[in-house]
Amino acid sequence: MQAAFLVAPAGVEQMELTDPWRAVRDAGGTPRLLSTVGGRVQAFHHLDKADSFAVDQTVGEASVSDYDGLVLPGGVANPDALRMDREAVRFVRAFFDTGRPVAAICHAPWTLIEAGVLPGRTLTSWPSLATDIRNAGATWVDEPVFICRNGGNTLITSRKPDDLRAFDEAFLAEFTKAAAAPAGG
Repeated sequence: MQAAFLVAPAGVEQMELTDPWRAVRDAGGTPRLLSTVGGRVQAFHHLDKADSFAVDQTVGEASVSDYDGLVLPGGVANPDALRMDREAVRFVRAFFDTGRPVAAICHAPWTLIEAGVLPGRTLTSWPSLATDIRNAGATWVDEPVFICRNGGNTLITSRKPDDLRAFDEAFLAEFTKAAAAPAGG
């Protein structure tokens, strides 16, 4: 299983990156860190600077077909920056266009809103995004994790770091199914 983790150069919530990353690795998968620029990305513990992480590939160089699923970690600044980057938005939308699963936690649905992939879906997020999600044509629910199978692919969403265990289990199950599916189907 190959999993893409897409983050902006600064602002990703460290726990929402490192916990799912570890889950992919522990499941025998290969996580890869993508960003809008090369070099390193800066993580945060809420508003405090945390560790930095090496970027494996820029989103502009990446191919969706190389990955079984996409993880969008949260933090407030991360999805806010990603939704302003055309290549990042294009990359996210391509996962939906090709039927690959996408997992998003906390504020990450802001990027999904920008990609125009939420109409008719049901998802959860950090509670302050509820109105944004409804305005984007989706239904918001207050649950630790929600799996929406709609439009030919699967969207796995979660609210916050306290829900990471449920989030990890849910997206790993969907990514594993995707990895086992025959190519092109």
